[in-house]
Amino acid sequence: MQGKTIAVLRGGPSAEYHVSMKTGAGVLKALKELDVTTRDIVISRDGHWFVDGFAKKPELALMGVDVVFIALHGEYGEDGQVQRQLEKLSIAYTGSGAYASAIAMNKVLTKEHLQKVGIKTPKFMRVTASDSHDPIQTALSIGELFGPEYVVKPVFGGSSIGTKMAKGSHELGSVLKELLAEYPDLLVEERIKGREATAGILEQYRNEALYKMPVIEIIPPATTDFFSEDVKYTGETEEICPGRFTKEEKQLLESLAQEVHTTLNLRHYSRSDFIVAPDGVYFLEVNTLPGLTAESLFPKSIEAVGGNYKELVAHLITIAH
Repeated sequence: MQGKTIAVLRGGPSAEYHVSMKTGAGVLKALKELDVTTRDIVISRDGHWFVDGFAKKPELALMGVDVVFIALHGEYGEDGQVQRQLEKLSIAYTGSGAYASAIAMNKVLTKEHLQKVGIKTPKFMRVTASDSHDPIQTALSIGELFGPEYVVKPVFGGSSIGTKMAKGSHELGSVLKELLAEYPDLLVEERIKGREATAGILEQYRNEALYKMPVIEIIPPATTDFFSEDVKYTGETEEICPGRFTKEEKQLLESLAQEVHTTLNLRHYSRSDFIVAPDGVYFLEVNTLPGLTAESLFPKSIEAVGGNYKELVAHLITIAH
């Protein structure tokens, strides 16, 4: 990487702006320790690109850059938009390509793709503001199909932002009414009870095309009953790596994470979330640009196998270039 200029894109218009800023800061710190020339590009919440406090068009902000490390999360960064811009400018970047990113960002399309290859997911229904004029009636209809407990989340987004739980049709109707006022496109899932797990894939690592990272067990604090936005980055959640799963469960989780990665044609790295229930393992969602903050799960995985954050950043840039 010596002699190369690496741009770090962070911020962005999504609800995960603050997480992205932390991820980007971590990446910049690692690159400076690697004695690499860096360019810190902050994208504002309204979509403007800034270098050293000055607004610049993307093509000017990226002039002379060899590789872009995408430290964005959510809308614009993970949905293929910024990837398409970088491809038009013929600049190498970390993470999945534009089309794969767009598919993976859409929780409904992701589920439909994975169900075709036999990966188990919770029962679900898509609910949009344009189609649901009566959230209570919609909830009653969903209750006839599956339940009695539900997870409601935006179809597009991450970090559990906008995710709520509901018990029974009446509570589901109230949650739908509340969330549809802010998010026009929702996913309602059957809530599966079990142990939360996440498993990462890192390409071209340690002489393996698809290196399976150790499975992490996620135990939210007693104050909440799921891995919510409120406890994701506070350090309150217990994250055990490797997780306390049986050998067979670990192997299944790792192989499912690999199958998700390949089925969706993801690139460089990804992290898939699961629930290990009494009747099997259920896929929840995939992260195509996993968080790299001090509290994030992917860095914990690399440390568990004897690697470190700086090595991870360097590796991702090397395979992107």
